[in-house]
Amino acid sequence: MDLVTLGLPQEPAGGVAGWAADLVDTMGGPGAGLAIALENLFPPLPSEVILPLTGFAAGQGVISLASALFWTTLGSVVGAVVLYWIGMLFGRDRMHAIWARLPLVRSSDLERTERWFAKHGTKAVLLGRMVPIFRSLISVPAGVERMSLPLFVTLTAVGSLLWNSVLVMAGYWLGDRWDLVETYVGVISKAVLVLVLAAVIVYVSLRWRSRPRPRERAQHRRSS
Repeated sequence: MDLVTLGLPQEPAGGVAGWAADLVDTMGGPGAGLAIALENLFPPLPSEVILPLTGFAAGQGVISLASALFWTTLGSVVGAVVLYWIGMLFGRDRMHAIWARLPLVRSSDLERTERWFAKHGTKAVLLGRMVPIFRSLISVPAGVERMSLPLFVTLTAVGSLLWNSVLVMAGYWLGDRWDLVETYVGVISKAVLVLVLAAVIVYVSLRWRSRPRPRERAQHRRSS
């Protein structure tokens, strides 16, 4: 009996869960690692589905628990390094050039963000691996700011191992109720997304209100 039949007895073998189960059934631990690497590159693929299902597979003897943790952590690191290289190839100069063309933002905002990352980047990369959505996005600014690659890989591996262990072990212990993890972590992910959207809306609103009015711009041109 395959993992899809064991893990998804009440629903069709489709969607992300069915896809991840097929990978683990076919490739074992490397299949779980591939699924998590792709989850890093395409955040809509939910780790809260893939990781508990991998833990369930370990509980069923499809793969070992050590293999589940090793391969999912390796997949997280590989996916993060790809995004890091994208950020590095994109580069700081190009980022500033694009930023300068955006409405309602100032170059000082980006410079302030760069200073913050220079001061707190190690904590952001480490802890960001355990925050839904940001665990993928944090790799890009690390590349743009050219954080030391060995340091980035180490922080990513440690943070990913912690996050992956929690979700894999939850699936391992919950057995065929592994999908409960998706329910609870999904709520947290949605809450984070709502907070980020709210912050963006507040930021844009403040910038819109503080923008120079046409009369003020005309006066500034005349005085200069």
